[in-house]
Parts: sequence; structure tokens; C-alpha cells
Amino acid sequence: MPSPSSQHRPEHVVALINPTSAKGAGAEAGRRAVAALRAAGIEVTDIVGRDAYDGEQRASDALLKNHEAALVVVGGDGMVSAGLRLLTDHPETVLGIIPAGTGNDTARSLGIPLKDPEAAARVIAAGEVGRIDLGEATVGAGTSAEVVRRFSTVMACGLDSKVNDRANQMRWPRGKRRYDLSMLLELPRFKAPRFGIRLDDRELTDECMLIAVGNGPSYGGGMLICPEARMDDGRFQLTEVRKISKPTLLTIFPKVFKGRHVNHPKVDVHHAAEIELHAEGVSCWADGERIGALPVTLRTLPAALRVFRPAG
Repeated sequence: MPSPSSQHRPEHVVALINPTSAKGAGAEAGRRAVAALRAAGIEVTDIVGRDAYDGEQRASDALLKNHEAALVVVGGDGMVSAGLRLLTDHPETVLGIIPAGTGNDTARSLGIPLKDPEAAARVIAAGEVGRIDLGEATVGAGTSAEVVRRFSTVMACGLDSKVNDRANQMRWPRGKRRYDLSMLLELPRFKAPRFGIRLDDRELTDECMLIAVGNGPSYGGGMLICPEARMDDGRFQLTEVRKISKPTLLTIFPKVFKGRHVNHPKVDVHHAAEIELHAEGVSCWADGERIGALPVTLRTLPAALRVFRPAG
């Protein structure tokens, strides 16, 4: 069931804009969204940093000066990650999202309009607020363990991390076709790692092509890798694709766009609130950003984020 919502129409927002999102579309989306918010009678402090660090620092300073302000991020899932970092110190601040990136999977999962900055701004102005879960990733083991990321969508590793490494170095094509091409380029030399997996109190060992842990259902611009994942149920969906031939993987891959890959006998689905993953030489990604090398411990943070979302 969706988490209960409340009304919180903001009087002031701090808008952090990524002008380079989607090859410059972020700047235009930010301009349009800020204009729409101001037209709705909301005061806006708009921030475009010299770089990502500068933008986050300036947004943090602005939030410290106005504890009642909401935070609005303009960009893709990477900007949502920036928002999550900022809100670690402001847990009751409400997050608004103006989608203007390549993937936009957090916004997609929340039902926020993806290609209409004014419509996304109207969601914020309407003031409908819900709470969603977050995932927390702790990379490393023992005394070297360090919490490095909170994430809203999917953490992935195995072939996924190889594909992400390559896709994020590519300038063409745009959108999800970049991931398609990256998959075709990485697959010929890929070897399935052996994973140790702990699901709450249950342990597994499998050779897997990929493992995805979903707080939300999609990544990569609408690929439904964890179609049963919900952002408000207090648990993850883990999807594992066990070792299969590469031609078989290519027949399964197109089904991910509608979530039908989970029907294949070599694809297993599990649900857990806490997950550990171990494998040699494997990195993991969350919300489209590299977070480090395994081992990683993942736990659900129930109802950790207040977010503007469409009514109903």
C-alpha cells in the first residue's frame, strides 16, 4: 500500500540545477521550472554551481539559512543522489524532482512528469508529500567498512557494473540505447563471478551474470529489472540472473523493458530488508553512480525520505 501523504505547499525552495544533464537540457528545464514555481507564488533560490561540489555546498548553505525551505533538484538520478547527500543533515526537508536527465528512474517510479518541467513544478506547488524508503550501501568489511551512498532506485553489480562503466564513458547514443550498445560491447569478454549472498538470515552462493537490488523497480531509463520492487514496503527486491550462455542472455535482455525477464528459469527473485553481497573483483553502482567494490551491505531505511509526488 502507498504510504500516507500529507500537504506541505512550500513557500520557499532551494533549486539545485545541473546544467549539463542530458547534454544541456538541464539548464533549460531549470529555467522553465523556476519560472513556473515563481509564477505559483513560491520564492526560489536557484543554484547552478561551478561544478558538482560547488553546487552542493551552496545548496547546503542555503538550506542552513532557511530551515523551512524545500530542496528541488533539476537533473537525472545523479542529481537525486546529490539531493540525498544534502538531506542526510536535513532529514525532514522535502525533496522535489524536476526530471532532466538520461534515466530519471526515481521520478518515473513516483509518477512525476518526465518531459514537462512546468508539470513537474506543479507537482511541487500542489504540496502533496509522501514518504519513501531509501537503500543504504555500506562498502567494505570489518573496520574498513564505510557508508558511502544512500540510493532511491537500484544497486547493480556484475555485468551491470561493466555495462555502466562503459555506458558512462560513451557520448552516443543517448538514453537507454546507450545501455543496449554497451551491453553488446561488454558481453563477449564477460565471465560470471561467484557471489556470496545473504538475504536477511538466509545465505546463497551462485555464479551470476548480474545481481540487481531494487528499492524501486527500474534503472537505465525505464528498464524494469526489479519489477516487484516498491518504494514504500520496507524491503528490497533482489533479481539475480544465474550463469547462462551469452546467446541466452541476449534473448532474455529485451524482456527487461517490460519486466518479463523474471519468468525465465535462470532468473531468481528474492525479497529482503538487509542484503550482503560478496564477490572478487566486482564493483557496484547505485542510481547510475559507481559506489565501490564488493563486499557491500545493503539495508532498507523505511520511510526515510519526504518527497513531493502527484496526488493519488
